[in-house]
Amino acid sequence: MKYVVVGGAGFIGSNLVDKLIENKNEVTIIDNFTTGKKSNLNPKASVLELDVSNISNYDKIVHSMRGADTVFMLAAKARVQPSIENPLEYEINNTIGTLNILKCASDAKVRRFVYSASSSAYGDSKKLPLKENFDANPMSPYGAQKFYGEVMCKVFAKVYQIQTVSLRYFNVYGERQNIDGAYALVMGIFIYQRLNNQPMTINGDGEQRRDFTYVGDVVSANILASSSENVGNGEVINIGNGDNRSVNQIAEMIGGPKINLDPILEPNETLADNSLAKKLLNWEPTQKIEDWVKKYKKEIGLD
Repeated sequence: MKYVVVGGAGFIGSNLVDKLIENKNEVTIIDNFTTGKKSNLNPKASVLELDVSNISNYDKIVHSMRGADTVFMLAAKARVQPSIENPLEYEINNTIGTLNILKCASDAKVRRFVYSASSSAYGDSKKLPLKENFDANPMSPYGAQKFYGEVMCKVFAKVYQIQTVSLRYFNVYGERQNIDGAYALVMGIFIYQRLNNQPMTINGDGEQRRDFTYVGDVVSANILASSSENVGNGEVINIGNGDNRSVNQIAEMIGGPKINLDPILEPNETLADNSLAKKLLNWEPTQKIEDWVKKYKKEIGLD
């Protein structure tokens, strides 16, 4: 089977590519390497280096997709705070990029489009766990852009007859996670700081809680979403562990000194109701964060 992974040099995308190739599939990666890394590339994959938000690349993208069963859309400029600082840059990349790839996939007669959405669409909901039928209330340009991608997936399923499904990820961690730069999340930031003998910096009191989800489980959800007969009409599905940990707990798992900074604009707590993923995809998370962090610390020499 042929698959196209847009953003296949990134953290989640490269892990997905590896699993697809392990399963004896043909894979084409599309990436512009602004956040993806060439060191993440699987040598058995074909690579098309270009910017998907540039619509002049339409013909090249369509050509690369012909004969593909599924397009996985993982390319995006991620994280809330940088999107607040650079909303126009994020809008062009995340909104136009997604729309361009949707149109290319439709015109290339791809069967299914699996979109990487984000739990940031929920905003700061006081009602937990978060369910897919809750109103979207994003707190940032990034959250709004990712939610708009879901909307367009539903539109394309209805108007252009391409099967679509959107997976709302909750705080993904695991192998190849970014540990430095603007796109690192809290665990990656803490790891980088400890490797460089710096204190871990905690925004606010550190009691904000997140549903941390292992990248291998996210990869599994993508593959199941590409094959399940229960989806294809623009469904939105939470991909979260179904439990959460505070930032302070993550710091304690990693170990070392920490300092508190001023709070930032962010939800106080996220927690996924993942029952729909179990129902429609037959998906369940498999990894406990405490077990993975313990193993990871040994691998990188922090233990």
